[in-house]
Amino acid sequence: MKNKKIAILGSTGSVGQKALQVVESLGEGYSIIALSANSKVDLLAEQARRYRPMCVAVTDSSHAGRLCDLLEGTGIEVVSGPESLTEIAELPEVDVVLAAVVGAAGLPAVFAAAQKGKQLAIANKEPLVIAGELLMKAARSSGATVLPVDSEHSAVFQAMQAGRRDEVSRIVLTASGGPFRDARFEQLQDVTAEQALAHPVWQMGPKITIDSATMMNKALEIIEARWLFDIPVEKIDVLVHPESIIHSMVEFVDGSMIAQLGEPDMCLPIQYALTYPRRVAGIGRRLRLEEIGALTFERPNADVFRALPLAYEVVQKGGTAPAVLNGANEAAVQEFLAGSIKFGNIVELVEHCVNEHKVKAGACVEELLEADAWARKEVSALVCRT
Repeated sequence: MKNKKIAILGSTGSVGQKALQVVESLGEGYSIIALSANSKVDLLAEQARRYRPMCVAVTDSSHAGRLCDLLEGTGIEVVSGPESLTEIAELPEVDVVLAAVVGAAGLPAVFAAAQKGKQLAIANKEPLVIAGELLMKAARSSGATVLPVDSEHSAVFQAMQAGRRDEVSRIVLTASGGPFRDARFEQLQDVTAEQALAHPVWQMGPKITIDSATMMNKALEIIEARWLFDIPVEKIDVLVHPESIIHSMVEFVDGSMIAQLGEPDMCLPIQYALTYPRRVAGIGRRLRLEEIGALTFERPNADVFRALPLAYEVVQKGGTAPAVLNGANEAAVQEFLAGSIKFGNIVELVEHCVNEHKVKAGACVEELLEADAWARKEVSALVCRT
């Protein structure tokens, strides 16, 4: 097997740090060529000294000087600015790009990697949510392989190996339900950030944890799945599965349902994306069903978690609508964490932006990013007015 040369976009985040642990555990045959961070240069420098990439990128240029000082004498090249992500993703030495940058900032780099025909391991939702149609088209044209890293889509990808795409009856994405799965609508309006950040199963960053509490994360995953697996959105369902052991399922036309099970641990989906099409021994926790006992499922309450029906609406609108949903949600979550709005306002603001936006069909990447930016500004303006 040829040596896999990896660039990690967002190596200082939770997924990026897990990915480095996985790469280190895999040993010979896997090497780190490039790493990136936005502003955590102390941690980035520590990672660079340990894993010895040829290049590191810091997207916030104001931190570039300190990073250069921290890496003085190592021979590691430092690049900076928003365009530095694309620069390392396009390096000819890199054949695997693991994208774990929170927000829309990583989209140009992911798109560039797809155009270059690289193997793409996508951990963040934004590339497929904002530009799924364009991204998958670019990948098909260049021969790039797009592999999901998040646990739900990795589970679907693995289950899909049991049949052909035209034999799929439906995809079932599972959701933990977050901390408020049994709550009534009125109970959610005034919950605190501390309550919303107390996820019962997963340890994640603050943004995705809030998305889990609103179930916006599952709304985004519905949009992702539509493009990643080329499946009509009406064939994508969501079930709440509090134990988070079955990560998702695929039902085939003959009635067979194939599920992927595992401990709620990101090491396994990260490793599978890096080693695909092979499976090797890894550091992920092993599942012991006899210790778990019952697995339970229930339908999510779409009247309480309004992000879910909004996802189907956005996919039907198409064009720039998913970009608006994504940008509005990111901005609204930031406002909530800053204490500027209530928890119940998050999805309300997203709904407003989706309803007010004039959808543009056939948009290019620049136009999709403009729609994303418009939604962020609209949220900020609404918060300021109210």
